[in-house]
Amino acid sequence: MMPGMDPKKMQAMLKQLGMKMEDIPATQVMIKTDSGDITINDPKVVKTTMKGQVVYQVSGSADEAVFSGDDVKLVMDQTGVKDKEKVEKALKEANGEVVEAIMNLKS
Repeated sequence: MMPGMDPKKMQAMLKQLGMKMEDIPATQVMIKTDSGDITINDPKVVKTTMKGQVVYQVSGSADEAVFSGDDVKLVMDQTGVKDKEKVEKALKEANGEVVEAIMNLKS
């Protein structure tokens, strides 16, 4: 919303424009990408609807994975683990450290 503006007036203005804003009570948002996942814990999520279009706005601090698809492949090759999700989880738990993820999966 706009700083210094009464929230009720803002809602009334948005309604006149055909916009509807709704806070979504979320505890976590995860964005999956080819180069790794982005996790946002305790996000503020606002759903805006205008003329049939829905937009989700997410804000908060991200815990971004620091490993690539090549890292996942390397861990899979070195450990023999074929479950990509299991390997990605091991890399996340190891903060992207490939060697540590390999050791954890082998033990």
